[in-house]
Amino acid sequence: MRRHSVPFLILATMVCGLFTSISARAEEKPNIVYILADDLGWKDVGFHGATDIQTPHLDQLAAGGVRLEQFYTQPFCTPTRAALMTGRYPFRYGLQTAVIPSKGTYGLATDEWLLPQAMHEAGYDTAMVGKWHLGHADQKFWPRQRGFDYHYGAVLGEIDYFTHSAHEVMDWQRNNTSLREEGYATELLGRDAVRLITEHDTSKPLFLYLAFTAPHTPYQAPKAYIDRYPDIADETRRAYAGMVTCLDDQIGHVIDALDKKGIRKNTLVVFHSDNGGTRDTRVTGEEIVKSVPCDNGPLKGGKGQMYEGGTRVPAFMNWPGKLPAGGEVTELIHVVDMYPTLVHLAGGSTAKCKPLDGHDVWPAIAEKNPSGRNEIVYDIEPFRGSVRHGDWKLVWRSLLPSKIELFNIADDPYETNNLADQHAEKVKMLQARIEQLAGESAKPLFMETAVNAVFSGIFGPAPIPTEDSASTSEP
Repeated sequence: MRRHSVPFLILATMVCGLFTSISARAEEKPNIVYILADDLGWKDVGFHGATDIQTPHLDQLAAGGVRLEQFYTQPFCTPTRAALMTGRYPFRYGLQTAVIPSKGTYGLATDEWLLPQAMHEAGYDTAMVGKWHLGHADQKFWPRQRGFDYHYGAVLGEIDYFTHSAHEVMDWQRNNTSLREEGYATELLGRDAVRLITEHDTSKPLFLYLAFTAPHTPYQAPKAYIDRYPDIADETRRAYAGMVTCLDDQIGHVIDALDKKGIRKNTLVVFHSDNGGTRDTRVTGEEIVKSVPCDNGPLKGGKGQMYEGGTRVPAFMNWPGKLPAGGEVTELIHVVDMYPTLVHLAGGSTAKCKPLDGHDVWPAIAEKNPSGRNEIVYDIEPFRGSVRHGDWKLVWRSLLPSKIELFNIADDPYETNNLADQHAEKVKMLQARIEQLAGESAKPLFMETAVNAVFSGIFGPAPIPTEDSASTSEP
């Protein structure tokens, strides 16, 4: 027995070390709090120069982390959220055009393997608080059916901030069960996120997707917040400013909750807007507004457009001790990159995904390495497309009257000088790339819905099923 005691001790030590290593790796998995704003303007935050809107918590987080200064999304809400959830451009599965309207019966394809599913497989508790907007008419599209252990908030794209309804239909729920509760939506969402963090079992890492509806229309804010801005003359801008500051306050409460829970140092916080700020009243949402309050600073255009103002958004990552304070990344990053980046950071797998368009850009964010991305696909639709390759960007509107614009973003970041006539070969190359991607595209589901609803009105009452009438049961 003594002859075997030494090998036995060695084996036991190795096994013990193996389990210790596995345990250590599990403990090293970061919590991830992914915060999405809705239609926030590039210059409507202090860290991008806002002077009339106060965002102290966002500014502090941006200063203490890494600002992503060439972070791109899709020009509309639904496509961006789909890109985040899939790591794939939305033209591949029919969500490239506009948003899912209230009367839309379609949603994000159920054969896509979503980010929360991958995070769940990696050992995470997955929770969503806020706006979904990836399918509402059938429960099979809802967050609980797509990988989230928990959901609180809305499934539509636009609701009243105080009544939590759209077209007099309630859209407020917890875990697929409709709720009637009083309160301002932004404050309710922040409060629930704080509760989740406070009650979280730290034996498992947390993936919290906190998707605020603010500052999307309708432009509504509690009086106390509006009263903070007596010097803003325009009433729409004044309400918008109140919405942004309320959003900022709730993010501050979330960070405080992480501190109090003792998990702040092992939590990656991601923040960005879902698209650029609105500069055209026709695309603010379903509510008619008097004016557009968003400020994209010097960036051209806004929401719904493929110019920089519609697709380049305020963004940062913050992780104390892991990411340098005051950092700035100017490498190209697209929202599709967040899927593989976060899954790999979590020790998960993307094996169940369809071919990803995203890259793992963590080395660019944490180590100042190249992002590996030389191309940005702004969007591909039957009537328009836009692609950037290196510094060169083509915006091509094929709908008559057609228009071709070529910009060198490095020399002309504000897209003031159309160089299409001077660089015919660049135009030809980028048009060929757009044609290639168009050949890979699925038919836009929005256009089918628009045709079917042309006589009945696309923005009619929302067909939100109850938990009793839904076609797919809760998991």
